[in-house]
Amino acid sequence: MASNDIVHVIDDDTDVRQSLAFLLSTAGFAVRVHESASAFLQILSEVQEGCIVTDVRMPGVDGIELQRRLAADGVKLPVIVMTGHGDIALAVDAMKAGAIDFIEKPFDDDVLIAAIKTALARRAGDRERHARAAEVRDRMKLLSERERQVMEGLIAGKPNKIIAYELGISARTVEIYRANVMTKMQADSLSALVRMALFEGGSG
Repeated sequence: MASNDIVHVIDDDTDVRQSLAFLLSTAGFAVRVHESASAFLQILSEVQEGCIVTDVRMPGVDGIELQRRLAADGVKLPVIVMTGHGDIALAVDAMKAGAIDFIEKPFDDDVLIAAIKTALARRAGDRERHARAAEVRDRMKLLSERERQVMEGLIAGKPNKIIAYELGISARTVEIYRANVMTKMQADSLSALVRMALFEGGSG
C-alpha cells in the first residue's frame, strides 16, 4: 500500500465513522472521516490517492449522487458502498454508477478490509497503466514522420517490401527506419512494438 493512499470514510452516523476509523487504523490504513458527502466534496481538491468507503443512504447528497458527481469531475477514486440490509436494489444502482464493490451492514471486518485492499491495488494498477501509456506516448514523440509511417506499416503486419513500395522508398531504407523505430520505442521485438501501439491506443 502506497504511503499516500488514504481511505476516506463517509457516513452521517458518528458511531459508524469512529468505529470504522478505529478498525481501519488498526489494520494499518491511513484514514480520514467525513460526516457527509457534501463535506467530502468540499475538500475534493485536496484528495490525491486512495479510495472511498461511503454509506449509500445519507441526508443531502447520498452515496449514488456522490459517485455521479465524482464521475462528472473526472475523479477516478475507487468507491466501496456500504448498504443496509435489504438495500440490494440501491447496491445495484451504486454498482451501475461506478462503485467497484458494495458491502451490506452489518459486515465482517475482514470482508471490508479485503475489499479496501482490492480497491487500492486496482487503483495502483490504474496508476501503473497510465504511467506506462505516458511512457509509450513520449517515445512515439521521438519518431520522425517517416519513422511513424514505417511503424504503422509494421503494426499493420506489412512486409518491408510493401511498406517500401507504399512510401516510395527502398526496402533497405525501410530496414534502417525499422531499426530506428525499435530503438526509439525500446521494443526488443515486433510483438513488443505491436503491444505498445495497442496499449497507447487503448489508453485513451
